[in-house]
Amino acid sequence: MGAMSSTKISGGAIGSNAVACFGSALIAIVGICLIMGIAHAQTASRNGTEVVFDLSHPIPNPIDFNWFTPGTKREHGAQQAMWEPLFLLDEQTGTLEPWLGLEIRANATQNEWTLKLRKDVFWSDKQPFNADDVVFTANLAINHDDLPAAEAATFRAEVESVQKVDDLTVTFKLRKPNPRFAIENFGGAMFSSFLIMPQHIWKDAKDPKAFTFFKADKAGKLLQPIGTGPYVLKTIDDKEAVWQRNDDWWGVKAKFLSLPEPKELIWRYSPDAVSSYQAIKGNDIDAGRELSPDDFAALKADNPKVIGWDAAKAWNDPCARQLEINLDYHIGNPGSYWNDQKLRQALSLLIDRQEIADVAYKGATVPSQTMFLENGAMGSIIKAVVDDHSGLSPRADIPKAQALIEAEGFAKGANGIYKKGSDELSLAINVNGDLDQDVKSVQVLVAQLKAAGIAARAVPVTTAELWGKVIPPGNYEAVYSWLSCGSITEPWTSMSRYTKDKYVALGYRSPGFSNTGRWNTAGTAAYTTIIDEIGTMPLEIEQPAGAGGTKLVANPDIPKRVVDAYKILNDEMPFIPLVQSAKIIPFNTTYWTGWPTMSDNYAPPMHSWSRAQLIIHRLKKAH
Repeated sequence: MGAMSSTKISGGAIGSNAVACFGSALIAIVGICLIMGIAHAQTASRNGTEVVFDLSHPIPNPIDFNWFTPGTKREHGAQQAMWEPLFLLDEQTGTLEPWLGLEIRANATQNEWTLKLRKDVFWSDKQPFNADDVVFTANLAINHDDLPAAEAATFRAEVESVQKVDDLTVTFKLRKPNPRFAIENFGGAMFSSFLIMPQHIWKDAKDPKAFTFFKADKAGKLLQPIGTGPYVLKTIDDKEAVWQRNDDWWGVKAKFLSLPEPKELIWRYSPDAVSSYQAIKGNDIDAGRELSPDDFAALKADNPKVIGWDAAKAWNDPCARQLEINLDYHIGNPGSYWNDQKLRQALSLLIDRQEIADVAYKGATVPSQTMFLENGAMGSIIKAVVDDHSGLSPRADIPKAQALIEAEGFAKGANGIYKKGSDELSLAINVNGDLDQDVKSVQVLVAQLKAAGIAARAVPVTTAELWGKVIPPGNYEAVYSWLSCGSITEPWTSMSRYTKDKYVALGYRSPGFSNTGRWNTAGTAAYTTIIDEIGTMPLEIEQPAGAGGTKLVANPDIPKRVVDAYKILNDEMPFIPLVQSAKIIPFNTTYWTGWPTMSDNYAPPMHSWSRAQLIIHRLKKAH
């Protein structure tokens, strides 16, 4: 039937042409009508009561809202405006903030968790939201291996069974103890979380994988999708989704939150970075896509109403940049020497991280002290590592590095490059050539290493090549990456990516992009023992409080064991942390204020993430 046309689907009426086409058969085959382009688009215009968000990709199938299946079906407003999370994770404090859920607690052995739901929550069709919805959705994921969404797969791997205790209480029995179960599944730490669906609608789906969560009645009124959020779908096509405020939202009656001020939210597709730039410059969109430091500076000069996270520093993405070293690359490549841990230590000492931040990022980011995200919640972990002298310096120590290199039998040749016999000490660094910021960083890194005596060179590859042919099978000597990504409020998630059980031989795909550098030494085994222990530790423990009571506090034993593990990392240096990953997201204050900033960091600026719920509730009309 060809590519989808720019067809608009209206919540009020699907369109007389569609009805005339199929008559009484409309409900069964309305999707076919729409894909054929029979319901015609309505032109949207700016009136100042709506907030417009940039969408970096088209909506491939506008009538499919089944988040369990592949495709971009959430970030066009569904998970920011229509569906609500059970909790939202505060990356500054590490706490789960109540939303649809009030609290979630583990038993003493961390293998059973009890969820308490907020009362008086309703779906937009006035049906109550309760434990039946949670249990039903959980069982959908558990019982259907063919629902492949990452959140469903994670949940399915961890949960053995789920049980309703009462209308507002649910228990989850895990396959094994997991102190991170709540934040991994319900916190929406990165992008999204496990989303609860309405049982009264989904129960009629004979095949959950094929269910689109979209249908209309005979009059053409939109019945689905629905959510508990303060917005309902108004119109959608392959280039734009429009959400209308539901003034009967449960949150007002329950005195949870006031209605958001914007009457409409629009996610609008910009076909490229240039058109997105021009749209926010011309006040046609309010929240743009990521920009480089140079482009952001130019945009602010073009439109003084544009702001970012901060005038100097950008928001730190959870995936900090690092240099991954392939310890097995010398197998079949005898001229590679980076399986020598002393040389890896020297390599780290040769790197001026501050220069990468200043030159490649124009000062928008900061050097990494550890493998971890530099944010509030990880602060105590980072401090413990740094205080134990395992942190990284922002500046290079070239004399110390060169002493290590020369102690391994290398001497500088006439060209200034270290050699051992006829072999030059070289390093090929793969980098994603599609990411200009990463390419700039590697250019700075290569220049530093060359000046110090390493024959370094950049090897740009496409995104597909990097994540398909280069990283998973270990087809690299070094790669500029973000493979420690994961930890936001606790250390185990990132640290567990380098344990001995993740090791596979060259040529075989690393599990989940973990330990792709093939670190497999006696140090790896000792490190793994510590990480396995951290993995069973409760994140919080009870301590005595006043008047004979108790209070929950962060488990003080976790930083202690992290320090022990980090000593091994610092000694063996299987990867080298470099700089934090700066994300500059522009916001236009012409129509709306209240956007997150460094001085008011109530939410990350990523408006495609589910935590954009927080942003929407903070926006105020500009006067």
